[in-house]
Amino acid sequence: MTPRRRSERGYTLVELMVVIIVLGLLATGVYVTWEAVVPRTKLNTAVRELAATLQETRSDAISRGVPFTVEYFFEPEGERPRGYRVVTPFRAGGAGGLANSTEARFAKAWKALPDNIEFQSITVNGQLYTKGSCEVRFDARGSASDHTIVLVQQPYRNNIFTIEVQALTGLIQFHPGEFIRDLPEDADFE
Repeated sequence: MTPRRRSERGYTLVELMVVIIVLGLLATGVYVTWEAVVPRTKLNTAVRELAATLQETRSDAISRGVPFTVEYFFEPEGERPRGYRVVTPFRAGGAGGLANSTEARFAKAWKALPDNIEFQSITVNGQLYTKGSCEVRFDARGSASDHTIVLVQQPYRNNIFTIEVQALTGLIQFHPGEFIRDLPEDADFE
């Protein structure tokens, strides 16, 4: 009879190192995936907030029967952040009634774009803006200045989104990437 050997089974140093390396690789993969997802979420949030403001402005213009304006600013200046604001046709200071000049109109608070989100370009009625400021109008019938807003997220230059506001209807459409609508051709009307 052979003596029974008590089996003492444990993990060797090599086995422990392999497990640690595998866990490290998994953690790196999760981190890289998280880094790719979070920025896109931030850009999507900025797009949705801007689109909600545009839709609200259009609704206000229709329900109140007067035109409203949205101003866009590319660079911060003084109290003005890089972002946008809505300018109503009503008098500032709570006086009520319609303003009799552009300067007397009530402007809502600035809405700054989130960190690392920028306007790449804004095209209003065919004119391209890449710096400074520009404005668009929503009228009482629901139509708007024809415009597209291209938002980009730094440093991820491939995180781009376009918001399109159609002139006749004032409807808002979303387009991943940079979108330019093709001009209609004569054949489109046959």
